[in-house]
Amino acid sequence: MKRLDRRALFASGAAAALLAATGAGLAQTPRRGGTLRIAIPREDAFLARLARAAVYDQLTEVAPDGVLRAELASAWRSDETARHWKLNLRTDIPFHDGRMMTGADVIASLEAHLKSGALRLEGVKNLDLSSDGAVVIDLAESNPHLPYRLADTGLVIAPDGAVDAVLGDLNGTGLYQVDRAQEDRHFRARRVAQNYRDEVAGWLDALDLIVIPDAQVRAEALRDGFVDVAALPTAEGLQGRFQFYPSDQEIALAAAEHVALPSRISSRAPLDDHRIAERWWMV
Repeated sequence: MKRLDRRALFASGAAAALLAATGAGLAQTPRRGGTLRIAIPREDAFLARLARAAVYDQLTEVAPDGVLRAELASAWRSDETARHWKLNLRTDIPFHDGRMMTGADVIASLEAHLKSGALRLEGVKNLDLSSDGAVVIDLAESNPHLPYRLADTGLVIAPDGAVDAVLGDLNGTGLYQVDRAQEDRHFRARRVAQNYRDEVAGWLDALDLIVIPDAQVRAEALRDGFVDVAALPTAEGLQGRFQFYPSDQEIALAAAEHVALPSRISSRAPLDDHRIAERWWMV
């Protein structure tokens, strides 16, 4: 029997019936467990970006399907001019050190991102907290896209606005907390016991990020089973044994067959918008 061609299968009208008969659909159902080991290059700050995305949360998120979703902001609204915005925050959200997130932490984090230029938002007249604890943003000019701007990669929320903490000191509200870290070399994080997104994300027990500067050595590490996913420029020498994203002609990632690739992967930034730790799972 020829190997199941999943891409053709999902494109066919008989997909549901055949998946039910073969059990192949189980790979598309997220399950908890396992450690995902990822080999990444040193350039482009991949290690720091992936680690921060695993440890921290943002106010909003653009999902792989392009839909804007709430993260630490539970709701948002503006006046008719789109210059006065109010963002309600989730309550009872702890940082990994046990402190509870406050509106002051959010304000301080946004101010830090504005100062660094990471938050590309012009004409901010005021950042404040309302009497009910919501974040209020007053703009000089109309900006109906503000919630999408807040979903830009890296606009994390940290205690006291410490958004530039070194790798070993990352302290967020995210699904994974730091286990051990070596700048520019290695990062390991473990799943927190409880999180407000328990039922929708964070399927891995642990995440291992390993910096391997040489692409050929990254490919060898994947081929020999030392890692599960590798960021690679080419599929040379790996055809037939691994999964490739977006394709084996234009490869960005190669993954072992025991790694489930979600049906949709974000292209906003590399490695599923740097959120591979919370979105991927092991088969």
